[in-house]
Amino acid sequence: MIDLFREISQSLSHNKLRTALTGVAVAWGIFMLIVLLGMAGGIVNAFNSSGMAAGSNYLTVWGGRTEKAYQGYKEGRRIRLYDDDQQKVAEAHTPGVANVSASVSLSSTVNISTSSDYVSGSFTGVYPDALTSDNLKLLHGRFINQSDIAQKRKVLVMNKNNAEVLFKDPAKAVGQQVSAGSLGFTVVGVYDADWRSNFYIPFSTARMLNSDSRSVSQLNIEIEGINSEEEGQRVEDDVRATLAQIKQFDPQDQSGVWIWNRIRQYMQTQSGLSILSWVVWIIGLFTMLSGIVGVSNIMFVSVKERTHEIGIRRAIGAKPRAILRQIILESVVITTMFGYIGIVLGIIVNQGLAVAFAEQEWIKDPSIDISIAIQVTVVLIIAGALAGLFPALKALKVKPVEALRTE
Repeated sequence: MIDLFREISQSLSHNKLRTALTGVAVAWGIFMLIVLLGMAGGIVNAFNSSGMAAGSNYLTVWGGRTEKAYQGYKEGRRIRLYDDDQQKVAEAHTPGVANVSASVSLSSTVNISTSSDYVSGSFTGVYPDALTSDNLKLLHGRFINQSDIAQKRKVLVMNKNNAEVLFKDPAKAVGQQVSAGSLGFTVVGVYDADWRSNFYIPFSTARMLNSDSRSVSQLNIEIEGINSEEEGQRVEDDVRATLAQIKQFDPQDQSGVWIWNRIRQYMQTQSGLSILSWVVWIIGLFTMLSGIVGVSNIMFVSVKERTHEIGIRRAIGAKPRAILRQIILESVVITTMFGYIGIVLGIIVNQGLAVAFAEQEWIKDPSIDISIAIQVTVVLIIAGALAGLFPALKALKVKPVEALRTE
């Protein structure tokens, strides 16, 4: 084996310029593949860390207005959601439905104040799962819990921007008292969100402030075990049918209730990102192809130049597989050696791009993981073997007598 690699080394060093030029083409192809895969991975990472990915296993349901007549009811009837609807939907045991909760948004604007400043906003009464369904990032303290709801506590969770106005340092807001008209509330948590500034309070407390009205603003339905867009659509249709039976409207009436199917939207986006990854691989492989063709060409030239040598080896008893192995391994060495140069340079560039795009939201950590590196390594080995296979087969067709005549 040592002699084999010594022969390969001598062969490559004999044609340094030609080997280097061919290797540059291979390195460039791998470099572009790594950079493109890193960028595609950065886009996927940005999506998975965004609000679209968080809380993607939820259906959000709002009341609507019918567009079809149904069982004696005229079109244009207003469909409202109530407290008991969440229990009825849960008791329907729809496949895929894991949990049903509700939230109520109080329509009046309130001034939340301290002794030094105030902010304006509105109360939203929620259950604990709103932290996930509303895509909130809890920064300090805690969120609304079941004890708050059971005891109708006057506690709230506020946006970090409001906490900065009232307390300068959001971390110091937790445990502080604020006033909302004649009522006092204790701040138990501070959250961050791209576009929400609600003051979250226990659902039961919101009920009390809303004169115990039974109506709710929306239903939040957590779903599980969904692995495709079609399954997500099925759950949506089943939930609509359940509400249609409860509220007496046509199950085909899309306007009876409005449903935001986040898991279906998530699956659609994931499908698009998967296509992006495949496109990147295809573009990268075609870029590599020019380098692989170059390696194959250099091996054809190498075989032609060494025809006499191959003839002598065949004449003194060298087996065809030994010659085949040497030429293929020589091709793999060229491809792998320069390919790894491209991998290293690509990783360095991706690290630089991660720093350059650190403040951008559309891309996050454009790097490759170990699985991608292994895949690229396998591609390199296979490509190198294929690049040397045809020249090696040509070498085996050379008859020893004819090869010895070649100068």
